[in-house]
Order: sequence, then structure tokens, then C-alpha cells
Amino acid sequence: MPAYSFEALDAQGATQKGLIDADTAKAARSQLRARALVPLSVEPALNAPGESGGRGLNITLWGGHVFNATGLAVWTRQLAGLVAAGLPLERALAALAEEAEDEAQQRLVAALRSEVNAGAPFAKALAQHPREFSAIYSAVIAAGEQSGQLGTVLERLADDLEAREALKNKLIAASLYPAIVTVVAIVIVVFLVSYVVPQVASVFAGSQRALPFLTVVMLGLSAFVRGWGWLLLLLLVSGGIALVAARRNHALRERMDAAWLRLPLVGKLARGYNAARFAATLAMLASAGVPILRALQTAAETLNNRAMRTDALDALVLVREGAPLASAIGSKKRFPPLVSMFARLGEQTGQLPVMLRRAADQLSAEVQRRAMHLATILEPLLIVGMGLVVMLIVLAVLMPIIQLNQLVK
Repeated sequence: MPAYSFEALDAQGATQKGLIDADTAKAARSQLRARALVPLSVEPALNAPGESGGRGLNITLWGGHVFNATGLAVWTRQLAGLVAAGLPLERALAALAEEAEDEAQQRLVAALRSEVNAGAPFAKALAQHPREFSAIYSAVIAAGEQSGQLGTVLERLADDLEAREALKNKLIAASLYPAIVTVVAIVIVVFLVSYVVPQVASVFAGSQRALPFLTVVMLGLSAFVRGWGWLLLLLLVSGGIALVAARRNHALRERMDAAWLRLPLVGKLARGYNAARFAATLAMLASAGVPILRALQTAAETLNNRAMRTDALDALVLVREGAPLASAIGSKKRFPPLVSMFARLGEQTGQLPVMLRRAADQLSAEVQRRAMHLATILEPLLIVGMGLVVMLIVLAVLMPIIQLNQLVK
């Protein structure tokens, strides 16, 4: 039965808002009048079946995401708890709609409930909202519905979402301090070179004595920044736009991503992060009962690095031709050997999802360790580098003053 959001007046003249189940909007108004409410507006909740969608349609098309990464994990965990407790899916969705934090979330959950009430599988209802629920999310739910273990699958899905978000947050935290120090250093140096140095050095412009070499170099750099700084900024912006445009070309982006993987420090970090994500997704899909070929296809599409995605799709071709998963992945050198090793153990013991999950956990731990190690190295290097640059600027300013002081003596 479709859900409708309503706004009505009660007997005291207060405005009431909420959701109501009815076959049509007219039936919804009749139910409101039966409750002694005066309906002001009755509209389909988001994309309710059989209606045009109205205002709710634009929530996910033109607005931001209803769920952020953390919110989706929490919502999935709540739904898993209700379903595992034996509550029917329709009632579980109704409960979550009532407890929704905002109107957009309430409309989205109400739309899912309406589609489930109309007889659509839950996975198909989720697939109607690709902006909120990825193809992986829908595929896992579909496998859970087919196996009759929706509650268990939802728990695993929530675990995977939380683990992925935790790894992402740790990487951001590790890179945040170096990024802030770098930006502050650039701003300070540009300010000193473009404003402070010329102001101080102008005092000695009329002097007949030659300025120190360091001061002359710094003044030349200052004149260049003031005269051509706009051109440098324009070149940087143009380079950024050109880079974004170049990455839209599949072949060029693949070559760029392959080159990124060959970098000394960040290359290993990128390999580990993508491999951990691939192994975790493959483990989750395999444990949910998704066929291995479809699981490989879906897991490959989660990889941000196009070079590794191509390798994963090549491994899919090898598996389709009859090769074991371990040897197919092991033939692709961009994937860490740990993935193929655990995949081989999983195939030999019949516990492929468990072994892939262990591989993902170990790779995630290694990525976190490398990120923290890299941040630990970068922090003092950036501080020392900034100190050296500032010292050179200060010396360029002080050396004429010291020279003048010696002349006075």
C-alpha cells in the first residue's frame, strides 16, 4: 500500500505532519478526516508507486545524499537488528520511518516501505534509489533475500560499511596534519615574499652599496611573484582542469593510475587500500551467496584505481575460463601477494569468504600502519622545510640591516 506524507490541522488548530498508508490520495484525505483532522496537503512519499513522485522525487535527484556513509551504516545496523529479531521487513521499515531524523530520510524509508508493500523485492526497491544505495548494497540484499538470511546479511553489510568508513577516516586523519602544515607554509611564504620582503628592502633601495646576494635573489623572486603570480595561479588552475579532463579518458586514466602505483611510498599505500577494499567486498558478497563471477564483477567496480580494476576484470575472465581464483589474482602483480595466498587457502579449506576477510583485515592494518608511518615522517620534514624557507627570507631581510649597522660603526 502506498505511503503519503500529509500536513493537517487538528481540532485545536495545531499543524500535524506525518505519514499515512492509503490506496490513493483521496483515501488518505478520508482517513485524515476520520481522525478529526483537516488535510492541508497530501503528497506521495518520495517515489510512491503509481504516483508522479512530485516534490519528493527531487530529494535524491537534485539534493544531497539522504544518508552519509556513517548514517547508512547506522541505518543498516538498525534494520538488521529489527529483522533479526523476527520483525517483518515492512514493519521494520515502518518503525525506521517513524524514527527518521529528518523529513528526507523519512520520505526515503517510506518509499522503500511502499514498494515492499506493493510486492517488490527489497533489493529492487533499493535499486530504485542508486544515489543512496550502491549496486553492491543492492546485490548483497538480493543475495540475502534469496537465501532467506536477510538479517545476517544486513549485519555483515553493516560491518563492512563501518570497517570501510573507519579505514577511510584513519587515512584522512593521518593526512590532515601534513596537509594543513603545507597550506599554512605556502600562505606564509607567499605573504613574506610578496609583501614583507619588498617593504623592508625598499628602505635600502637608495643606498649606494650593493645589497647581499641573498637579498638580491629574494627581491627578484618577490618581483616575479608580484608580477607573474597571477599567471602561475592561472597555470595551476588550468593544469587542475586539464588533469580532471584527462582522467575522463579511460585509457589515459588507467596509465596515470598505473604510474601512481609505481610511486615509492604512496604507491604501496594505494595498492594496499584498493586490495583491502576488493578483498572485503569479495568476502562479503561470497559469504552472502552471490555467485563468484558476479561477486568478482561487483568487487572490481568498487576499485578507484583503474589499473587495478582492469587487473580484477582480467582475473574475472580467467576464472570464467576455469582458472582458480587464487591463480587468477596471483597472475596480476599489482595485487599484493597476500590476497592470492589467502584466496588459495580459502579454496583449499572451503572457507573462501573467511580467508578473504582475513586478508582484507591484514591489508587494512598494513595500510593504516603505512599511513601513520608516512605522516610521522612528513610532519617533521614539513616543519623543518618551512623553518628553512622562513630563515632564508629573514636572513635576506636582516643582512642589509646588519651591513648598514656595520657602516654606522
